[in-house]
Amino acid sequence: MAKTRFPKPFDGAISRFFEDEAPKDVRKAIENASKNDILAEGYPYDERMDREEYEDTLAELQIALVAMQAHIMKTGERIAIVFEGRDAAGKGGSIKRFRENLNPRSARVVALPKPSDTEASQWYFQRYISHLPAAGQVVMFDRSWYNRGVVEHVFGFCDQEERELFFRQVTPFETMLVNEGIKVFKIWLNVGRAEQLRRFLDREKDPLKHWKLSGIDVKGLSKWDAYTEAISETLRKTDHAACPWMVIRADDKRRARIAVIRTVLSSLAIPEFDIPAPDPKIAGTPADMGLA
Repeated sequence: MAKTRFPKPFDGAISRFFEDEAPKDVRKAIENASKNDILAEGYPYDERMDREEYEDTLAELQIALVAMQAHIMKTGERIAIVFEGRDAAGKGGSIKRFRENLNPRSARVVALPKPSDTEASQWYFQRYISHLPAAGQVVMFDRSWYNRGVVEHVFGFCDQEERELFFRQVTPFETMLVNEGIKVFKIWLNVGRAEQLRRFLDREKDPLKHWKLSGIDVKGLSKWDAYTEAISETLRKTDHAACPWMVIRADDKRRARIAVIRTVLSSLAIPEFDIPAPDPKIAGTPADMGLA
């Protein structure tokens, strides 16, 4: 079968950014790196996790996830996992590995689109409430109410008053969920600028990954510093005892996926499984990871 040529999405805007606007050190890091090199300065490992080690570890953890699901279906526990992070930090890939062997009837992903006109006129948290887990369910939010703290702020989709109201309400909102008995995990996946751009370039070249790119991704390339400031402020203001953040350095997707699963499993009492906490070299509080 003849190969089909696909035009680059957004008329090659990502390649143009790389060639014309990306900081020189970012371009140099990408140009000089091999496939397995870690690009982020200060990352505690030089190369990606060995594939065989990763696949063996992931297989063991996915068995534990199946046991977790059976356990919470039996006990009626409710689990909500918030996946947030930089664009291209690996939220979708982490969710896929978390969910792929679970029964979809009680493990689902929520990825809400832009609010409708009606939703935009409602209480900000209102449209998320109907998606919260019932007994025996695991719900994974692929982005969440934290859009207001970061993306909406960076792009001017909300004003400062709306954002400050969000900051005042989010801790009581999450505390109510926890007091109701819902176990809430907040995971922030962070990735360095060079690695993020490398992943965007990879998506631009691969027609099977074009769907992962959006206009917001392209426009956000030049807003790295604004994102950094918004992320730091959001994590600092919303990290609280009832519902703390777990920040995971995701420059190595394999290690990040393992850390995501261990974050949840190590906090649950799953019969016959004793799952260690995530690697403290790449996972910890916002302060531990230098983001607050």
